[in-house]
Amino acid sequence: MIEIRQSAPCEPPILNAFRNDELLRNGDFRRYWSSAVINGFGSYVSALAIPLCAVLLLKASPAQMGMMGAAAALPFALLGLPAGVFLDRNRKLPILLASKAVQAMSLASIPLAWWLGALTVEWLYAVSFLSGACSVVGGGAEVVFLTNMIGRGKLTDAQSKFTATDSAARLLAPGFAGVLIQWLTAPYAVLLNAIGFLVSIALLRNVKASDPKPPPSNKHPLRDIQDGILFIWHHPLLRTLALASGCWHMLFYGFAALHVIFATRELGMSAGMLGVAQMIGGVGVLASSLLLKPLNRRFGPTGAMVIGMSLCAFAYTATPLIPANLFGYPLASAIACAAMSFFLDCGVMLFLMPYTTLRQQVTPDAYLGRMVSTMRFLTVSVAPLGALTAGYLGQHFSVRAGLACVAAGGVALMLWLAVSPSVRQKS
Repeated sequence: MIEIRQSAPCEPPILNAFRNDELLRNGDFRRYWSSAVINGFGSYVSALAIPLCAVLLLKASPAQMGMMGAAAALPFALLGLPAGVFLDRNRKLPILLASKAVQAMSLASIPLAWWLGALTVEWLYAVSFLSGACSVVGGGAEVVFLTNMIGRGKLTDAQSKFTATDSAARLLAPGFAGVLIQWLTAPYAVLLNAIGFLVSIALLRNVKASDPKPPPSNKHPLRDIQDGILFIWHHPLLRTLALASGCWHMLFYGFAALHVIFATRELGMSAGMLGVAQMIGGVGVLASSLLLKPLNRRFGPTGAMVIGMSLCAFAYTATPLIPANLFGYPLASAIACAAMSFFLDCGVMLFLMPYTTLRQQVTPDAYLGRMVSTMRFLTVSVAPLGALTAGYLGQHFSVRAGLACVAAGGVALMLWLAVSPSVRQKS
């Protein structure tokens, strides 16, 4: 007699991957990840909508765009150091939830002010400043909370997952934003991000991960700030990462201050075309999510950072060389601009993801909050210099001249990072 055995039901590959992935089985991580996806999608909408509010509706000049970029980075200089002490002395989740509530209200004020006829460039400065302040405090709390929730050993895996979903948001959100802006106008498109923050609050309130209040400290806050700075200064890798990231932020903010003006006024791109061009950047983020692990294995995290910086330098250099009518066609210029978005976004993620993981892996728990905030102070606080300098050059010379200076800085930073002893040793 032939025995007939019943075979096990065939399970979909996605279900198998879900069951075999320790992070995906963690309900708290899934809520945190969902919150990050929603906020990421909304932030890409705002990243296009708010500059277009300034450029198209309020006729902002290059100098004013530089001021708006500087306003977003100024809180890192003013609040970065005390925020680190505050984070190390308090529970992280309440801080995270409060910062998202403030961001939701500040973004919602943009369409309200436009409806009332009160929206000005100065109003956008204030919103940018508040958003930057929430990034300093709430963003730092988010990084530390994630590290405590999943542990340092799973950070690279988590970053790969965040990069993969961020690529999807980067791919879909700008095109959606372009359509939404042309349909509702830019101020009302910002509402989507405000609503996303409220949904994020609802998700994170249900996180059950341990978030104990740190033991009270008898040190003066200024002593804690000093300890955080000295910890980074005496750590060769963190010191190198701080210098590299500070220069990178100056260049990136300078590029961002002029890019929308360059695309709309020099290349004649509409909001919809600019949205599609930024969607191509989402493909670059997706490419970085696929490349991150292989590059880490082959070259180490610092090697991946150098590759990322090289791609950024290439995009910075090629963008101001795009003519208004490439090969006699404005559409060809728009396609070239979109291609540069691909290289820039891929490079940004390949630079920032290993950078974020490295600094958390080498930092003890007691210094995590101060390290994150001090590093942000040392790196992002100098970003206004890049935005203001690029705005000044764009105003008094030309937008292309300002972008060309960013390109020169990008090439110099890439070469320095490639030969830095600390970076080469870590690789």
